[in-house]
Amino acid sequence: AYLNAATVYKAFNRLKPSLDLFKKARKIYEKELKDNDYRLGGLYNNYGLTLLDLKEFDKAIDMFNKAISIMKHTENGELEQAITHLNIANTYENMLGLEKAEEKISKELDIAEKLLLSENVAKDGYYAFVCEKCAPTFLYYGRFAFSGDLNKKAKEIYERS
Repeated sequence: AYLNAATVYKAFNRLKPSLDLFKKARKIYEKELKDNDYRLGGLYNNYGLTLLDLKEFDKAIDMFNKAISIMKHTENGELEQAITHLNIANTYENMLGLEKAEEKISKELDIAEKLLLSENVAKDGYYAFVCEKCAPTFLYYGRFAFSGDLNKKAKEIYERS
């Protein structure tokens, strides 16, 4: 319940209450869940987004890296890792500015692209959803062809369904 409430507060840009609830959820999750539980990875990723909005960039990156370390060992975790690498790219831009962060952003985009193209990823409805979610970030950073490919893949999957 804390996680859901924190996510809603963040969606409405109520960052302080969101942060407080993420802290409560984190305490419970870290106590009750195994270290490699995908739900803990999801918490860290969402918590990191609130920290990013609060301009607590180093803490946000720390949360994103915690999420990735869990998702690396989670079945079908490639898609969640890709999303998180895009979150890190956005964090670097906000922290350093687009020009100074260009190399770091490019590295994160390369990793996310590789994960999205992984042979291990099931090309199902969730994959289509993630493609649609990630495409605008690739477009924003000038990777027009890859953004278009993601949207095309999503459309093809939805049309098959």
